[in-house]
Amino acid sequence: MNASTGAGGGAAVRPKAITGVAADSSAPESGARTIWRRFARHRLAVAGLIVTALLILTAILAPYLTPHSPYAVTASFSAAPSADHWLGTDPVGRDVLSRLIAASRVSLLVGFSTVALYMTFGTLVGLISGYAGGWLDSAVMRITDMFMAFPFLMVILVVVSALGAGLSTLIWVLALFSWPAVARLVRSSVLSIKRLDYVRAGVALGLGTPRILFGHILPNALGPIIVNATFGVASAIVSEAGLSFLGMGVQPPTASWGNMLTDAQSLTVLTEQPWLWVPAGSMLLVTVLAINFVGDGLRDALDPKQ
Repeated sequence: MNASTGAGGGAAVRPKAITGVAADSSAPESGARTIWRRFARHRLAVAGLIVTALLILTAILAPYLTPHSPYAVTASFSAAPSADHWLGTDPVGRDVLSRLIAASRVSLLVGFSTVALYMTFGTLVGLISGYAGGWLDSAVMRITDMFMAFPFLMVILVVVSALGAGLSTLIWVLALFSWPAVARLVRSSVLSIKRLDYVRAGVALGLGTPRILFGHILPNALGPIIVNATFGVASAIVSEAGLSFLGMGVQPPTASWGNMLTDAQSLTVLTEQPWLWVPAGSMLLVTVLAINFVGDGLRDALDPKQ
């Protein structure tokens, strides 16, 4: 009798344990954990994230990592790499490694600041245009089309020539002609989201337009915005490098990867003094690839079809 009772008691306990395990194993994953799991499958994206984090850390700690002052001039002009100057010196006698590290701060500042400006403005324009509709939407889209019709590089060269080359000018000019693509992207997302039931329910409940836009529509449109911002950082860095290479961007003695490449315009430098252009070119290549890999991983992780 006691044995059967014990067996019955044991049998009664086991289903509870199994049920508990089954409940735990079937518990839904949080959204952030699901996104990270999808992102982690993309090995190049994870590697790109690590490289990007190291570059940002290098830019933050640049004053403490440079072996010499990036502006200090020595008597060694275009000297080859040595124990004192690991990557050699430039034609003015400045340490290339120190300027390379200092340039990371400038180039990343241009990339992230430009994207922050035009993503904010473009997102606001797209939200208002898509939600309002009617004549306002039509007018905003025509202005957007007008900006997108301008030849990007040519207009930027003209504007920079008129306003004067410099770091702040470059950031504002790049942001001025980059927001239309974001506005159109956000508008297309808003046009589909505003027809959903939960948005209509919010309108029926009398919620204000700002609350509907920023509390309900924007969070559900963040996926494409984040991916576009990631690729935008890489694009802004490349644009800065190209303009600085042409002498229309960041001006010496301030170091950027773009103006460090101006020394490579000579065939002699290209063939006989690679330390003057290979480090800056390599850093530019690695940075853009790393950020683009992160963007690829985010695009796959945030894709609702996955």
